[in-house]
Amino acid sequence: MKYIKILFLSLLLLLTVLWLAADTLIPEPFTYFSFRSVFVQYSGVVATGLMSVAMLLALRPKFIEPYLDGMDKMYRLHKWLGITAFIFAITHWWFAKGTKWMVGWGWLEKPVRKGGDGKTLSAVENWFHAQKGFAESVGEWAFYAALILVILALVKYFPYHWFVKTHKLIALAYLAFVYHSVILMKIEYWSQPVGWIMALLLLGGTVAAILTLTGRIGINRKSEGTISQLKFYPALKVLETTIVMDKAWKGHTAGQFAFVTTDKKEGAHPYTIASAWSSENRELVFITKALGDHTSRLKDKLKKGMSVTVEGPYGCFDFKDEQPRQIWVGAGIGITPFIAKLKQRAKVSDDKIIDLFHTTSDFDESALEQLTSDAKAAGVNLHLLVSSKDGRLNAERIRTTVPQWDSASIWFCGPQGFGQALREDFISHDLQAERFHQEIFQMR
Repeated sequence: MKYIKILFLSLLLLLTVLWLAADTLIPEPFTYFSFRSVFVQYSGVVATGLMSVAMLLALRPKFIEPYLDGMDKMYRLHKWLGITAFIFAITHWWFAKGTKWMVGWGWLEKPVRKGGDGKTLSAVENWFHAQKGFAESVGEWAFYAALILVILALVKYFPYHWFVKTHKLIALAYLAFVYHSVILMKIEYWSQPVGWIMALLLLGGTVAAILTLTGRIGINRKSEGTISQLKFYPALKVLETTIVMDKAWKGHTAGQFAFVTTDKKEGAHPYTIASAWSSENRELVFITKALGDHTSRLKDKLKKGMSVTVEGPYGCFDFKDEQPRQIWVGAGIGITPFIAKLKQRAKVSDDKIIDLFHTTSDFDESALEQLTSDAKAAGVNLHLLVSSKDGRLNAERIRTTVPQWDSASIWFCGPQGFGQALREDFISHDLQAERFHQEIFQMR
């Protein structure tokens, strides 16, 4: 999380500093209307700039993953940028639109507009000036549409497949914002660094928006596969799906995830890969728990021989560090990346001492027997806790079970709140923050 916080603040600071190099938030004479004039420019630059970067991140650029500690963190940054952009957009809208309302209500008195300075406008400046009224209307209505779409994206109860479809429409609103920004940003800015960086961001964001609307995201990382096996665990409400991939799939590292499309109408869903890669059998295993409408229907919809599309792999939850010990914590369905690593480690062992804690509220004898067998083959110390009879897992219990915890790194996958509680507890006991690794498996 440290890296995305730094990048987020750096982007906000960069846009602010570049804008301040071109203008000021303390105009002379300082009045409401003079401040409004410059603040509308500033808020517009920041809102559009941040949204442009969010559009670029929506393309899932894999080369950035190592710098942000994984695609899951990249999506978190995308979310922060989108929310912050709309906070600035709301203030931009209020100063632009609300001021006109307050004048109409008699709360403000509009200053008398001075005559022109006698300067002759160029053909380009005349065209920009003629477009101003239309650009204001386009930006206003795009703002209303985008605001609704952003709110829907933040409502967790809004179905995921509808979220995917509606969220894509933000790209249309963004293209309207590009036009709005190009026309209404001060012409003087374009000859200064703030204008140069905005030109690059708007151009990149426009390309990203077009790729989004035409369904080209991740096109070069998509492979086809065929379902070869299906196994359902009723007590766990878990479906294990084995897919044989075509030669376009180049392999993956244990702990990574992929976007899987089983129904084009439903769209792609992210799932952690629960298998080690072998070029001989070319199989991927996904373990999905019935947590919503889509995952609840999978056991009835998926059939052997069905074709699926897999995009990826993504993620940096790869178990790579310099510590002699590792503590793995897989809560519930969060066990999936550890299953993949167990199978990989059984093939290629290393000298690290591993303790795997798996805590679950559901119980299936055959599934736990398989996990126990995989752990034994991988040389991993397995600690199983069924909460109904073994109680809850917490940081103190882990420290008691593994007295050498202070020489270990911790890898957690499971409910975000549980992971955050463990992280804070271990850090309060002097664990270095960079030694706690957590997958943030939330794509909205």
